[in-house]
This record gives sequence, structure tokens and C-alpha cells, in this order.
Amino acid sequence: MADHTSSAIVRDSGPGSLSVEVATAGQVFPGDEPIEAGGAGRGPSPYDLLCAALATCTTMTLRLYADRKSWPLAHVAVSVEHEKDPAATPPDMFHRIVTLSGDLDEDQRARLLQIAERCPVHRTLTGGSRIETRTG
Repeated sequence: MADHTSSAIVRDSGPGSLSVEVATAGQVFPGDEPIEAGGAGRGPSPYDLLCAALATCTTMTLRLYADRKSWPLAHVAVSVEHEKDPAATPPDMFHRIVTLSGDLDEDQRARLLQIAERCPVHRTLTGGSRIETRTG
């Protein structure tokens, strides 16, 4: 049995366009590919959304941990970039930069970086997933 279920529904805008409408968690927003990739650039690409998922989860995980420990983490910011190198195994690489602000000592900073490695999306990306596809 699943601990938590997340979902998203995505609808395309019709033939000849890569623009989509993404609906998740009561929010609706556009998705697209950049113009240079054949899209109209009207929203984040699928890999932008994947980077955002990793950065969001890392930020939330660090905030929850620091708050639970009553550590003086004033702010946390996480940036993530994705690149694909077909010659590498695995070909996908995510570069994550974690910026911690506040009066943290070196041990606290080191521990927070360890915790970043344990955020659920990080674990999903590094551990692999199963995907079941069926028609609706």
C-alpha cells in the first residue's frame, strides 16, 4: 500500500503544438518546450518540471529538518540544472546547489547536506521507479 499518492493530469492543445495544460494539487499551469526544441516556450519543459521537483523537495526537506532540530536556518535555496550525456552511464546528470543562510555551525551545514541526499524525490531519481501504462 502506498504511503502517499500524487497525481497530475496533462492535456495537449491539439495537433502541431507541444503546449500543454498541467493540472495538479488544485493548480493549473502551462507546460511546453522551448522554441528551439519545437515548442512555443509558453511554460516549463518536462525536464524543467523535474528539476523543480528535486529543488522543491530538497528545500522542503531541509526546512522541515532544521525546524524540527530548532536550528537557526534563516533561508534555504536550491537550484538544479539537468544535462544529458549519452556517453555517460546513466546519461542524466542533475547538478544541485544548496544555499543555506543563517547562523549555522559547520556540523549543522554538513548534516543538512547529508539530509539533502535523503529527500524523497532525490531517492526516487537515484533509486529508479516503475511505470505502469494503460489506456483510459
